[in-house]
Amino acid sequence: MMKQNAIYARVSTGEQTPDNQLHELRSVAGRMGWQVAEEYVDCGVSGVKGRDRRPAYDRLCAAIVRREMDVVMAWSVDRLGRSLQHLVGLLSDLQAKGIDLYLHQQGIDTTTVAGKAMFQMCGVFAEFERAMIRERVKAGLERARAQGKILGRPRTSERVEQKIQSARQQGKGIQKIAKELGIGVSAVQRVAMGERLEQRRMIGVIRSRFTPQRQPPLTRSYYFLRVS
Repeated sequence: MMKQNAIYARVSTGEQTPDNQLHELRSVAGRMGWQVAEEYVDCGVSGVKGRDRRPAYDRLCAAIVRREMDVVMAWSVDRLGRSLQHLVGLLSDLQAKGIDLYLHQQGIDTTTVAGKAMFQMCGVFAEFERAMIRERVKAGLERARAQGKILGRPRTSERVEQKIQSARQQGKGIQKIAKELGIGVSAVQRVAMGERLEQRRMIGVIRSRFTPQRQPPLTRSYYFLRVS
């Protein structure tokens, strides 16, 4: 069965043309007996940019998830991206879907035994890079805590919280309060949720103090002791 392949080409400026990349990759596909199912071309886009800024690359990634091809072809690894993080994600998606990769300049063809071994090594390095990123993030968080920095979202000021509570007591809705105070809906929700939790806690304390405690049932030995 003839393999279905997708060609990706990219040029960084509008003055450049992807025709040379496309011509060479089409020739290789013809020699290998592969059928070109789709061509994805980004013009005037830097390889540093993410998927949201590279429409053709975004469509390619979506097609990989749907496994619409057997092989992805590119002129060079830097055509796919200049960000290691983006390349790691692409390699992971290709391996997960069992799609091969052909890089013309680097001579990598994962449809061959040597190419598969190289691809597996790339996967090892990709996993190593992910582990290093996790370690750097963890170390950065620990350093920030040691320096006394408060992590997470900034807390809502006490003055704003009082305004929210006052508006809630007046029966105003969360979205209306957020619009009047010029803050996010989630901030109002957090304050309202905290208020409800505090009310429940106080109700629980009141009930525990004024609800009579149930006496444990008399045991048989205690009953006979009282009778005698």
